[in-house]
Amino acid sequence: MTVTRKSEVLVVGGGIQGSSTAYHLARRGVSVTVLEKDTVSRHASGVNAGGVRLLGRNVAEVELSKVAMEMWQQLDDELDADTGFRARSLINVAADEADLETLRNREQQMHALGYFHEVRLDQQELRERLPHVADHCVGGVVSEQDGYAIPFHSTQAFRIAAERQGALFCEGEQVQQIRKVGDSWLVNTATAQYQAEHLVNCAGAWADLISVMIGDNVPMSYSAPMLMITARMPHFATPVVGAVSRPLSFKQFENGTVLIGGGAKGFADRANNTTRLDYSLLASGAHNAIDFFPIMKTACINRMWSGLEAYMPDNLPVIGKSVRGEKAYHAFAFSAHGFQLGPVIGQVMADLITEGKSRFDLESFRVNRYERKTL
Repeated sequence: MTVTRKSEVLVVGGGIQGSSTAYHLARRGVSVTVLEKDTVSRHASGVNAGGVRLLGRNVAEVELSKVAMEMWQQLDDELDADTGFRARSLINVAADEADLETLRNREQQMHALGYFHEVRLDQQELRERLPHVADHCVGGVVSEQDGYAIPFHSTQAFRIAAERQGALFCEGEQVQQIRKVGDSWLVNTATAQYQAEHLVNCAGAWADLISVMIGDNVPMSYSAPMLMITARMPHFATPVVGAVSRPLSFKQFENGTVLIGGGAKGFADRANNTTRLDYSLLASGAHNAIDFFPIMKTACINRMWSGLEAYMPDNLPVIGKSVRGEKAYHAFAFSAHGFQLGPVIGQVMADLITEGKSRFDLESFRVNRYERKTL
């Protein structure tokens, strides 16, 4: 006989969005169960670059990102955990005059919208902050509050804090069927049936499959963003570094190791939970790092890896209520930049469920924004 486990809210997906959602709901006294088909933080939420970035956000995300950044500053104290967060600033480097023109246009756009957190740097200011940057680099832009955290630690911190508040996490529970019966969502796995009034889809690279079960079709894709990390090097870069127009994400940790990203994608096999690296693209990423920081010629790559991540065509996430499923909600497809948003997304989901609305404008993140209207 199948056991039915009941709670007020059922969250599918144990990444940082799902774990944060569970935390924010549980602290409000809501009973919540999280179903994770593998283990919590197994995929993108545990193996990403850990960037805590407000700089360069799509304007639709800026308000969410600003609040998330404020939350990160006190998150260790709130969760009573070490997320590894370090506020080191983030600098996007301009390699040439075309990049400077891009930054001037961006500054005009941001100032017109009332945002002043992105501050342009001239060549001298850039060199003062990054003495080892290549001679050809002509300037940049900085966001002072930005930094990084340790993804696995951060996601687990939300999970443990949620469990202290009474949330239940069920690992190894892959969703096989979702049905709406009366006022309840019934979700079946191989071992049990789960029942809840509210259902939240935080399933990451598998979220489109959950969406279809709920009733919402979405043009989501998935891929395998790659990272590599060096052996320890002498300290040469305190800020996190990106580039205005080149695929570069670069940070040196306190122990001297350097993490190199930039969005290069490997080969994703979602059906089998596996990825393969594209070594030619990783080599290009290494050359980019050397172009911006010649000292990297001496670096020794220690490890390379990739994770499975979900993407929308516009690289904006899906956040908000389901269109066709009553009391169902989505938070997925963060397109390789959702880690920083984790704290605030959990708050948004909790607000939608307990208050029926969010203080943020979620129009740009509608699950049905690609559906064509028919007369």
